[in-house]
Amino acid sequence: MDILVNLQAFLATADAAGFSAAARKLNVSTSVVAKRVTQLEARIGTPLFHRSTRQLRLTEAGQRYVHRARGVVADATDLLSRMGEKGHDLVDHLRIKAPTSLTVARLADAFSAFQTQNPRLKLEIVLIDRPVDPVAEGFDIAIGAFPHSFGGVIDEPLCPLKRLLCASPAYLKKHGTPKHPRDLVEHRCLSFMPTGPEWVFDGPRGRISVQVSPLLSSNEGHVLARSAIAGNGIALLSHYLVADSLRDGTLKPVLRDFPIPELWVKAAIPERRRNAAAVQALLTLLKTLLARSL
Repeated sequence: MDILVNLQAFLATADAAGFSAAARKLNVSTSVVAKRVTQLEARIGTPLFHRSTRQLRLTEAGQRYVHRARGVVADATDLLSRMGEKGHDLVDHLRIKAPTSLTVARLADAFSAFQTQNPRLKLEIVLIDRPVDPVAEGFDIAIGAFPHSFGGVIDEPLCPLKRLLCASPAYLKKHGTPKHPRDLVEHRCLSFMPTGPEWVFDGPRGRISVQVSPLLSSNEGHVLARSAIAGNGIALLSHYLVADSLRDGTLKPVLRDFPIPELWVKAAIPERRRNAAAVQALLTLLKTLLARSL
């Protein structure tokens, strides 16, 4: 167990960039964390951190080993959980990457419910709006809707993500309603930064791509939805963000004859973590909740 706790100290120090912050995270003294890291360095025969009075940063060896160390700790934690589990309790530490808008609107409740069901489970949730290789960046699960795939990673589909164009009645009255995607170049557009200003539609004769010049760009969908409701332009948004506004008429769908291709929300999971009990339990919950709410 000394090796495991030393690896945990190494990872906590790498994440916190300091012994004091790592100690607070692990609920031990700073000297204990420093001693555990020193013991690990002595065991492998190389320093893992550059130490100075101002900062602590990973050496080349530290950078090389940090992601593998996460895998070892995760596997050991899962094994110990399975060996000592009582009833259906889950004991693990899941590091999860999730997109900002979807987490704020839907996933936060799912994560909270999951932790309520499994009070011995530790969750570390990081909001990132870009493709992430969970192996390279040390995540157990990376949730997103980007089409990217990575080696040594299993992609688990969670649910389709419906998107649409919408605008306020006031905007459409003032600026007119576009009849074709090409008309958008003459309109004020509100763009979601992670997917970019190239908007793609399914037309009767195939795909149509339009490069818009956004009046507003944001990586947070609620910002774009509020701007569209205020009459500032036409927004391309996920349906779940504007469902209420579409029902009450504060937003109207635009270009319904040119649907926007669906994306799929998926979970990217390192192969070594695919069968972890906590990972599988969370995936089951996410599929159930997202199918009802998206």
